[in-house]
Amino acid sequence: MTSKIWGGRFQSATDAVLEAINVSIDFDKRLGSQDIRGSLAHVAMLAARGIVSQEDADKITHGLNQIKEEVESGAFNFSREFEDIHMNVETRLAALIGPTAGRLHTARSRNDQVATDFRLYIRDEIDVLDVALADLQLALSERALEEADTVMPGFTHLQSAQPVTFGHHLLAYVEMIGRDRGRLHDARRRANECPLGAAALAGTSFPIDRQMTAQALGFDRPTANSLDSVSDRDFVLETLSTAAICAVHLSRFAEEIVLWTTPQFAFISLSDKFTTGSSIMPQKRNPDAAELVRGKSGRIIGALMALLMVMKGLPLAYSKDMQEDKEGAFDALDNLALCVAAIAGMARDMTIHRARMKDAAGAGYATATDLADWLVRRLDLPFREAHHVTGKVVALAETRGVGLEELSLEQLQNIEPRISSEVYRVLGVENSVASRTSYGGAAPENVRSAAQSWLNSLGKKN
Repeated sequence: MTSKIWGGRFQSATDAVLEAINVSIDFDKRLGSQDIRGSLAHVAMLAARGIVSQEDADKITHGLNQIKEEVESGAFNFSREFEDIHMNVETRLAALIGPTAGRLHTARSRNDQVATDFRLYIRDEIDVLDVALADLQLALSERALEEADTVMPGFTHLQSAQPVTFGHHLLAYVEMIGRDRGRLHDARRRANECPLGAAALAGTSFPIDRQMTAQALGFDRPTANSLDSVSDRDFVLETLSTAAICAVHLSRFAEEIVLWTTPQFAFISLSDKFTTGSSIMPQKRNPDAAELVRGKSGRIIGALMALLMVMKGLPLAYSKDMQEDKEGAFDALDNLALCVAAIAGMARDMTIHRARMKDAAGAGYATATDLADWLVRRLDLPFREAHHVTGKVVALAETRGVGLEELSLEQLQNIEPRISSEVYRVLGVENSVASRTSYGGAAPENVRSAAQSWLNSLGKKN
């Protein structure tokens, strides 16, 4: 006879290979806190509805609270013999209070139990991530305000395009993270329905109160369809999708940090806190934290892809394949939280080399568009003609190996006779940046206003 809790109709033990592939306690023990919270709400409802006696409910509640203390203190003995977190808790409860423990599973299944536990976990992780992402926005906004006047090159195709400011560049990531937080809030809202009471797949004949358990666990409402309740993992997919997008944003910033810290760029430097050395080249200072953020994005994106593959062919309702929903999610959300902390740390740690940024901002004829715009405004040239004239000016400067502002007025007038000395006002990088006053533009006054607005919304006091 098998000793499994579910083994009433089984006559012999399971094979060791099945034991190995079936067991999930090694990873789903992370749901211990959530599992006990769900059980406490469930037994309180059973007692309120007269499905179990108040005396039995009190015994079960006392035992669950003792297990909760054991789990939180690290004293709980998780055993692979009992497969998963649910059976580990129930077995321990039986050891503490005897056969009464068996009443806890009335009107529920491991199917709705795990769906509830996992929603509670995802909800908890979203809340933690939201706080961390808000802190990252705060770090970037503070630096953006400090660097509102720091001119740097803006790039397209990684070629110098137009001057911007470093503050403006940082605020681009603040906006991205803001959207990530919005997606997390949306995911949390849709995840905040309670599957408990859907039982195995069809609901239960017991007179349960699903509204009561949903309210006790902080859900907005119970899930509306019992089949969907136990087979849905949309809430994990949506959270992982958001995590993947966020990881891409962090990876892009990490890549820029890697570039900016090279001697070829030398826009910023990082302290010993976020760099490492080489075992053979003593001069090296490697931006390993940034590189690892860039690398870990693959793990996070991979977790989303893996779960999509698991779910794509499953019929309703529950299949054991769905046990594969957790490890990837745990790993992805852990690593995303670590990456967020690393980027926030580097944002606060970086030293900005302003003179180097300004020099680079003027390279590559970055004010050419300003010249073209000036020709449109002052000489009333159509933009396409102004673009053509400016191209000739750039070609001349390139031939002579000088910047646009170093060309003489006579040289400029040989290309377009109506150009006046006023043109030199737009050829400097600081003048160029200052002119970008359109909403969302790179002008320092815009950057200061946007950074302060973010700081205000994030609760930063002046």
